[in-house]
Amino acid sequence: MKRVRHKRKNRHMLLVTSDAVDAEIKQYHLHPWLLYVLLLIVCVAVGALIGFCFYEQDVMEEKTAEAVQQQEAIALLEREKEELETQIASLNETVQILSDTVNQKTQSETQLSEQLEKQTTPTEFPLTGSASMEEVTEGEPMCIFTAAAGAMAVSTASGTVIAVNDDSEYGHNIWIDHGNGYVTIYRNQGDVKVKQGEEVTQGTTLFLISDENSKLGYQMMKDGVYINPMDMLVISG
Repeated sequence: MKRVRHKRKNRHMLLVTSDAVDAEIKQYHLHPWLLYVLLLIVCVAVGALIGFCFYEQDVMEEKTAEAVQQQEAIALLEREKEELETQIASLNETVQILSDTVNQKTQSETQLSEQLEKQTTPTEFPLTGSASMEEVTEGEPMCIFTAAAGAMAVSTASGTVIAVNDDSEYGHNIWIDHGNGYVTIYRNQGDVKVKQGEEVTQGTTLFLISDENSKLGYQMMKDGVYINPMDMLVISG
């Protein structure tokens, strides 16, 4: 006859004590399945805690990496900003230099234009040295100058000699177009020192005055109409 073997039952006991002298020891009986459940819960909690720690570490590392990237991006933007500011400053200097150059050029052109206008406006005296003068009142306006020998009849402004003709009364006449509507006419018996088509400047010699040709007839036209030369003549002294 076989002997019936009883399945051995394991029972777990939890003892709770204290450091007090009169403390009692409390006993708690735990079923194995409950202990297993508790252990499982503890393991799951520990695993979750460990996983959470690793997760937090990964998140912190990602945030740290993002912060580093942002700092690098900010530093790069700062450098680009400084470079742009330097370029802008350089461009501003260039613009200022160009502006000054344009202003100087404009000023020079204005001065040149004023100088050219002055040089081509017949306001100067038509003789070197002193001379007496009388005005012709009949016919076309004319000033007749009487100068001493050795003086020179000169162009009163820059222009182009458009005609050199014989003159029945004065021997020769010279016509100079000043390019601005003014034409001046010089009449004298002396030798002509310029030729037709020649460019002359203010003060260019036209005739040499001698005792035989001391008189100079001087006339002026504006836009094809004779005007009184005295209205334009600037006499100093």
